[in-house]
Amino acid sequence: MKTIIAVLSLLVLVANTTIAYPPAVGILGNAKSCMSCHVNNGLWANEEKNIIDVLDKETMKSLRQPDGSFLIESKRGQQKTVLTVIGRIKDDDTPAPYRNAWTYIDSTRIETNSISKFAPGWAVNLQMSCRVVGDKLPGFVQGTPYGEDAKITVLPMTVQPLDDARDAELQLQVMLTKGESVKGDPKNGMLGNYFERIVKMKVID
Repeated sequence: MKTIIAVLSLLVLVANTTIAYPPAVGILGNAKSCMSCHVNNGLWANEEKNIIDVLDKETMKSLRQPDGSFLIESKRGQQKTVLTVIGRIKDDDTPAPYRNAWTYIDSTRIETNSISKFAPGWAVNLQMSCRVVGDKLPGFVQGTPYGEDAKITVLPMTVQPLDDARDAELQLQVMLTKGESVKGDPKNGMLGNYFERIVKMKVID
């Protein structure tokens, strides 16, 4: 009986935890965005001082397009690694966020039975994460207005278009946060600001 109670307690804990983290968007739930659980009440609404960027890991160049979207291109069957960079610029009087959260999601697949909610036919190793601010990325700030001491998080994501991959459009959903959500009531206890970017996935044959 004690074993059963322990297992049930663990399942409840896991279920509650996933409600408040990126997997709730499309992966472990049908939430359309982070705003299904959280509120847009943070200190970082000023986009001019935000850093939301996707870099080619090899060249360290931004994949941002003139319209503000990002373009990730890869030859069919070949892997491509990009860096997701999120945070605030150096010259910012506002207290920095403590933790950044993000997910790359194909919004058209959220309510489908597909296990993958990423771009159709694309393999991916890290489409979402929550990470404490404080990463350094040498070379990223050169020639940019971000400043050497920009308050950022950085993580790689590797994608690979498989045989059935096709071009797709993803949402990059981002939250800059500080504090902790109340267990079972994620709209309280945490400051956060929500942002979206379009990421276009293109297969090169």
